[in-house]
Amino acid sequence: MTEQDYTVLIVDDHDDTRKNISKLLKFESNIKVVDTASTGKEGIKKARELTPDVVLMDINMPDMDGIKATEAIQEQVPSTQIVILSVQGDTNYMRRAMLAGARDFMTKPAKSDELITVIKRAGQKAKEEKEKAAFTVPGQAGVRTKYGTTSQLSGFGKVISVYSPKGGVGKTTIATNLAITLHRDETPVVIVDGNLQFGDVAVFMNERSKNSIVDLTPMANQLDPEVVDEVAIHHKASGVDIISAPPHPEDADTVTGPQLVKVLEYLKRLYTYVIVDTATGLSDITLDTLDASDLVILVTAQDIPSIINSRMMLALLRALNISKGKIVMAMNRFEKQISISPEKVSKNLNHKIVAVIPEDPQIVMPAVNRGVPFMLDDVKSKEIGKGILKLSAQVRDSLNELEQEIVTEN
Repeated sequence: MTEQDYTVLIVDDHDDTRKNISKLLKFESNIKVVDTASTGKEGIKKARELTPDVVLMDINMPDMDGIKATEAIQEQVPSTQIVILSVQGDTNYMRRAMLAGARDFMTKPAKSDELITVIKRAGQKAKEEKEKAAFTVPGQAGVRTKYGTTSQLSGFGKVISVYSPKGGVGKTTIATNLAITLHRDETPVVIVDGNLQFGDVAVFMNERSKNSIVDLTPMANQLDPEVVDEVAIHHKASGVDIISAPPHPEDADTVTGPQLVKVLEYLKRLYTYVIVDTATGLSDITLDTLDASDLVILVTAQDIPSIINSRMMLALLRALNISKGKIVMAMNRFEKQISISPEKVSKNLNHKIVAVIPEDPQIVMPAVNRGVPFMLDDVKSKEIGKGILKLSAQVRDSLNELEQEIVTEN
């Protein structure tokens, strides 16, 4: 993967400092100094004109200090990330810099390798902020339409993968009904069939289409809303969009993990929730999908093989650096007469089961055979409906908690 290029504006009242930093950064092929400024006011003006990825800001300048200049740039060019440089490593200065919106704080003279690392880290953040802004309609922040703005604090939708290490636990049933429950006009949902060989999300929703995920993955780098709209199945009864699995199992071989991840990342720009019904096996595509997910719903059941497999899967997710907070556990097909309770399983796995969906063949099987997810029927007062509603509420809560963690860290 080619490393991104980052633009830098240097603001410092000392000519030697500006020259020395500029010379140092010339050795980095992907860092370009677009200009320099000798005063805070000049730095604000040039930041507004050039919109650099990063501003290296001196904290002590004669006309306006770096703190005030940082506040002004953050207000006028919010995507630009500011790194404060100061001869004083005082914690009070650092605190004031962060409160003003600075991305980082370094003492002079900064070590070259540390400075370059900080610039690249801040530059990457700036790219992400610019990308988010490109998909936000002015005046509608915080409101999501299908192909426009978002209700997510981060500016993008979220990828939610529904996974089980054991087949036959009702994973697709949960994925389709969860999609319907989460969908609103202000929070549009797309469900992607990640079981590329034998996916049946479309069947579960009584839909068929000549188009599928294989029509998107080859152009993963050139997607636009019109292409997605043409490929997606628009489920009229629920409003949910579907990206179906390929019509032939052998077509799955044409899709790679990185391609699928790029498609999912693009869909996050168009939908609040991108739900992926994954395959049961741990192929490279499934692993890439789980790694790219904002939340993983791990589905288990009351039988011992499901519990053992879930324990192994939790260990694997930890190895993939997927934090515990990103894993939501649900128990499907729960039967009260079986002595293995959700509480016992939670204790055994050291991970709380937050939603329990009971076994109800009189509701589930007719729904599957009709191709009408049961959450479209009047089941909200029944235990199975309550289970899906609780899972959807937990999904929202978990995503909000993760979002707040990101905001706090930043």
